[in-house]
Amino acid sequence: MQTRRMEFVAPCHFGLEAVIRRELQGLGFSVTGTQDGRVSFAADNGPEGLVRANIHLRSAERVLLLVGRFHAVTWDELFEGIKALPWEEILPTDARFWVTKAVSVRSRLFSPSDIQRIVKKAMVERMKARSGSQVFPETGADYPLRVFLLNDEVSVCLDTTGESLHKRGYRKSNVAAPIAENLAAALLMLTPWRPDRILVDPFCGSGTFVIEAAMMAANIAPGIHRHFTAEQWENLVPPAVWKEARREAYASIDTGVQPDLQGYDIDPQAIEVAKISAREAGVEELVHLQVRDVADLHHRKKYGFILTNPPYGERLGAEDQAALTALYRTLGERYASLADWSMYVITSFPEAERAIGRKADRNRKLYNGMIETRFYQYFGAKPPRRMHASEEGSRE
Repeated sequence: MQTRRMEFVAPCHFGLEAVIRRELQGLGFSVTGTQDGRVSFAADNGPEGLVRANIHLRSAERVLLLVGRFHAVTWDELFEGIKALPWEEILPTDARFWVTKAVSVRSRLFSPSDIQRIVKKAMVERMKARSGSQVFPETGADYPLRVFLLNDEVSVCLDTTGESLHKRGYRKSNVAAPIAENLAAALLMLTPWRPDRILVDPFCGSGTFVIEAAMMAANIAPGIHRHFTAEQWENLVPPAVWKEARREAYASIDTGVQPDLQGYDIDPQAIEVAKISAREAGVEELVHLQVRDVADLHHRKKYGFILTNPPYGERLGAEDQAALTALYRTLGERYASLADWSMYVITSFPEAERAIGRKADRNRKLYNGMIETRFYQYFGAKPPRRMHASEEGSRE
């Protein structure tokens, strides 16, 4: 295996492949392919690319190092294909390695447990033959694998990330968040919002949208405060590479930025959690969080954005359904009162458009966890090019 050029796979939420493709290109990577829920890319300086992708990607779920691809329709072909890969060049003799996940789609080999067992066996046989050792203590660093079969094509990857990239490290509370950090970032990137435009989330919950927006505005790398599995892989990525990448990320933070980011929620406990998370993320001074009902949403500024994840109402009774309809109706009324604003709403509530009182200009099917949702997009007017910040008014 070449130690410089490396190929990677970045899993992402279904329907957001174009977002991560643009993000990868913006970071200077070469995108080599796109499949449902995955984008492949390459880095000529592989170790630096591995580190940079983990620290800087906002919308991906993880960064996988591609070890090899091959075709297999029988268990023998799977075994031989795995055995042909240069594991002795990748894994130290004391490496702890296992298949943490096996996925098969439209392929003749479909049993995850059998795939895991055969892959592990083939790896051991290869390492026995090349190292001369018959025993592998597995007392060293972790090298978890992920194996994907799609249309009988096998992709074998090492998981460089560990915990999903949505785990930024700023969420210290055990309160369940309604939307993952990487999904929130991806939805932000689907909008025309920029740091000089006001952003309001009237159902902010634990504050994910406004915190992610603040990190973007201040150019805070999402992975700057956390660690990754590949930091143990000193045989592949020297520790100095991680140190330099973090130094550069800290040096790139814009401490002088002053975005207008506002999160409201009717639940005081949610706002307290959001404030703690904002402080942990280093953006406490960049966001405005307060207890406030959506019915009180108003603003003098023009050309703002609403980006929100309202209650969905899963498995509601008739009375709750009526209350949810009224909630979305209030959101629609408040949006209609704002001058030249845009609104973006992710929800699984099937009556959302009807209750809001306006058909969305565009909607996109997405998954929030296992829940199928729609991302409703209402487009407002664009601001004049030379509009001065003082002409926009002030926060209410």
